[in-house]
Amino acid sequence: MKKQSRFLQTPIEPFTVDAGATAEDVLTRMERISFQGRNLATAHRVWQKMLRDDVTIFMGMAGALSAGGLRMVVAHLILNRYVDCLVSTGANLYHDLHETRGRHHYVGSPHADDAALAKDRIDRVYDTYASEEEFISNDNWIADFASTLEKRPYTSREMLYRLGGYLWKTTEREGILTAAYRAKVPIFCPAIADSSIGMGLSQARQKTPGAGHIDIIGDIVESANLIIQRPRTASVVLGGGTPKNFINQASVQAEFYSDKVHGHRFALQIVTDTPAFGGASGSSLEEAQSWGKLATDSPRVSVQADATIALPLLATALATSSAGLLSARKKPVFTMEPGPMTVDGRPVPSERFLE
Repeated sequence: MKKQSRFLQTPIEPFTVDAGATAEDVLTRMERISFQGRNLATAHRVWQKMLRDDVTIFMGMAGALSAGGLRMVVAHLILNRYVDCLVSTGANLYHDLHETRGRHHYVGSPHADDAALAKDRIDRVYDTYASEEEFISNDNWIADFASTLEKRPYTSREMLYRLGGYLWKTTEREGILTAAYRAKVPIFCPAIADSSIGMGLSQARQKTPGAGHIDIIGDIVESANLIIQRPRTASVVLGGGTPKNFINQASVQAEFYSDKVHGHRFALQIVTDTPAFGGASGSSLEEAQSWGKLATDSPRVSVQADATIALPLLATALATSSAGLLSARKKPVFTMEPGPMTVDGRPVPSERFLE
């Protein structure tokens, strides 16, 4: 009788329904099924490893996730220190601000009459609606806020920290920006001009010359200096886009100035794009190793799935499985006010790279 192949060691276990199962139970059993279900279960394990290790966890957030209903999941991850730094598109932060100010997004249809929506001044994001008039109010609110600040350059991180603080003091409502302010978790928005936050800042400059000045190159310097000071890092990416590349390039830029940096030590991504077309959003984590963005021995997993499906399940499972790992992470890593940003008590300049 032929000896059984070394490849045939672990049987697939058909998933069985348990009415009382928790999200953690579900993901644990999904480790023995196939395809993206198994990858999502692996993502749960990789994130747990990040929390056990002494790493700075960067989260990237792209796509219409705030408008799509995930903003409070991300706020929970920030407040409870499942992540240490957020890199986001401006749109996600703007739609978060919209709801934190007491507005809403509404259930709609992807088959709507868009001409009728335009006539009613309703903006559509696939199957989700929002009021254009309310967006105009947000833009003016941002412009008024920015006009009150000292007329000087701000990194997006500093501007968003101040915006989150003002939003918290005026609303006392939970959201991404207010959670980051309260938890002292920095937010970078490297493409802030490509959003309605950028439009609000441009309106501030129209009202008050010198207002709304964002130093996006300072973002590169600051983010790289975070990694130079804390070289062990991890990456959690939702949806690819500019945030994914910004997190990775921060590691590459840091390595240029410090021989202690060797790429992110852990990585997971939940993306819908594929590698075959050459875009950064769909690029594999293995490809990232060739650039030095990711350590060659890093635990890593890619989940090809819509984040609105994967993240609620993953975050809910982590709330149970990783609760005991968070106590050591409660102390803020960063200090952002008063004065310049610091990490572990050491200054993080935005004008020059640390060597």
